[in-house]
Formats: sequence, structure tokens, C-alpha cells
Amino acid sequence: MTQVVQIIHDAYRVFMDKNSDPRVKDWFLMSSPFPTLIICLSYAYFVKRLGPKLMENRKPFELRKTMICYNACQVIFSSWLFYEALVCGWAGQYSFRCQPVDYSQSPMAIRMARGCWWYYISKFIEFMDTIFFVLRKKQSHISKLHVIHHGAMPMSVWFGVKFTPGGHGTFFGFLNSFVHIIMYSYYLLSALEPKFQPYLWWKKYLTVLQMVQFFLVIVHAFQLLFIDCNYPKAFVWWIGMHALMFYLLFRKFYQISYKKNPKIEKIN
Repeated sequence: MTQVVQIIHDAYRVFMDKNSDPRVKDWFLMSSPFPTLIICLSYAYFVKRLGPKLMENRKPFELRKTMICYNACQVIFSSWLFYEALVCGWAGQYSFRCQPVDYSQSPMAIRMARGCWWYYISKFIEFMDTIFFVLRKKQSHISKLHVIHHGAMPMSVWFGVKFTPGGHGTFFGFLNSFVHIIMYSYYLLSALEPKFQPYLWWKKYLTVLQMVQFFLVIVHAFQLLFIDCNYPKAFVWWIGMHALMFYLLFRKFYQISYKKNPKIEKIN
């Protein structure tokens, strides 16, 4: 048994050393996928089990001011991520049809890689969306979609940063950052004075925007199955299937929340 484990470990190390991007090897949380996996599993356990148990006999926290600050910071952070994606490639330097990863040490290539890493970090910060629900005892708002979406994203993005921090796959983060600017702006307004509530009628269109985002990512990713492009096909499938899964989950959420059930849950 020990020998089998050693063989698997050696094969894992060879694969990682051969295929991963050496530029990100020493960056925080990039040496191994397991810390990220542990954090994601801990998040899911806390929001579904431990957190509600701890809050069971406690009064919900009043977090309006905290949430205003949090959502404002998220708007700023998402705007910066979107700006970096534009400047580093998607403003015209990158091709929407085929964009290989630039693994060089050029300033722009490194800047894009670092932008990818910060996007990865942002997925951990977004755990606070759910943690706020737990602390406010809004457990009914924590849907399966919510937990899967937030819990899976850091692990998914980790692979992108580790192996392909740039190029074609960054289209996902580019679009997602734009969506989050709008989404967190909405949540910021909703956390402000009640007088803003009449102007927040467009909530369901955030879900529509999410679905449009995932549809565009699916098309953008899978086009590489039909053209010759120096971009790993494994990541074409990884990104495309990831986007397809979330498109279907968000569509189901939309159908349940806005067509059958008048009660609207908050999702991110």
C-alpha cells in the first residue's frame, strides 16, 4: 500500500513539475491544490453545518454597515480586476478567437498572471457573501446553487492560475469581474437606506446576466475544439463544462425563483 501511495505521489509531482507554470510556483497557495481544497470544504461545512449550529441560540447580527463597506470594496476590487484584464489583453491585444498563454517573463505577461492570481484570491473573499447569511440567520437564502457556486470557484480557478495564467481562459474572469461590478453595486444599494428599494426592481436581471455570461464563456471556450490553437484542450473542456454546469444551475434557479416562486433568494 505504501509503495502504491509513493508511486501516485511521484507521478503527481512529475505531472505538476512538467506541466505547471514555474512563474507561479512560489506564490501564495500555489504550490499545491490541497490547501485550497481544504479551505473550500471548510467553507461548505461552516455555512451548512457549523455556522447554523453556532447561531442556533443566538440573535442574528446587525451587519448593515459592515455589508455596505464590504459591497463597496467588492465593487472597487471587481472594477480593478476588470481593468487589469482589459489592459493586459482584452482591450485589443488578445484575440477572441484564439489566444495562447504567454509564459514569458515580459512585464505584461507577468501582470496578467498576477491579475489571475488576484482573481483567484477574490473567490475566497466572496465566501463572506454566505457567511453574512449565516451570521444574520438567513439560512433559507443559502441555496444549493449558492454553496456550489462559491465553494467550487476557488478550486476551479486554482488550476487556471497554476497551469494557464493568461491567454484564452482569462475570458471567464474578464466577464465575471464585469458582472460582479454590477452585482455588488446592486447589493450595495440594497444595503443602504430603504428609500432605494423602489429602484431595485431589476434584481432578476442579475441572474439573466449571469446566464448570458456563462453562455458566452461556453461558446468562447468550445470554439477551440474546432480550430487550431496553441491552448491546452484539457482547459477548453474544464472551462466549458464548468460554465455549462453553472449555466444550467442558474437557469434552474431562475425558473424556480422568478417563474414559480415569488420569493426571490439572493445569489452571487
